[in-house]
Amino acid sequence: MNTVTKTLVVSASKTSVLGIGVNRTTYQESTELIIQSAKNRKSLPVAAVNVHSLTEAYLDANGHGYRVKQFPLVVPDGQPVRWAMNLLRKPGQKSLQDRVRGPELMLRLCKRAAEEGISIFFYGSTKSVLRNLRINLTKQFPNLIVAGAISPPFRTLSPEEDAEHIRQISQSGAGIVFVSLGCPKQEKWAFEHRDKLDCPILCVGAAFDMHAGNLPEAPILMQDLGLEWLYRFVREPVRLWKRYMLFNPIYVILLCLQLMKLLPLRNPEY
Repeated sequence: MNTVTKTLVVSASKTSVLGIGVNRTTYQESTELIIQSAKNRKSLPVAAVNVHSLTEAYLDANGHGYRVKQFPLVVPDGQPVRWAMNLLRKPGQKSLQDRVRGPELMLRLCKRAAEEGISIFFYGSTKSVLRNLRINLTKQFPNLIVAGAISPPFRTLSPEEDAEHIRQISQSGAGIVFVSLGCPKQEKWAFEHRDKLDCPILCVGAAFDMHAGNLPEAPILMQDLGLEWLYRFVREPVRLWKRYMLFNPIYVILLCLQLMKLLPLRNPEY
């Protein structure tokens, strides 16, 4: 990562899960770091990693894996990631009591942003989702300032289109940019634009659809048991079968190899 960029230094310790350093952090710590970064106009790409993201990172070591390793803040989105971090924790490290879920982190940041007068920007999804997202969040947080929103086309952008989107975001004065393009596309976008935006860039996955009311969240009990994936798979089996039926078993196998210190590290240590 370019050392001359205005990137906030993150001091929270990390645990390597399949070769990717994941911050041992909490909602409170992550929220405070991101808010301070926004106030200071510091670049801060943030990834919320789950089983799919970490497995993808391991299998695509020179692409998604390389990019995520450059993120200053990588939070444990999924319960299986938190469990892995507790199994792999070093002597003296406290056990993580909760994960840092992307949709929940987004809500907490919107609440703080409304209180602090920090404007936000949405990048990704469809125009209808963005419209409902804005309505729902400003209803929940009346003082929330939405600086703008862009629904990019579902194709590769031309350099001119990409530059125009960055210009719009920059000129909006947004203090926090939320990105919902799906993994690994959203992490790629945040990585490639981290030097062009002087604010936190959060990759939040399905959070836009959830907070827009298009995608119901799994019951709390299923979330606590690490079964949120099953809830989503039952609702969207055609779209999600590959992610869960292939990536979940691969993750378990790779994690077992890491616990036995037999995992070939395709990604050098962070």
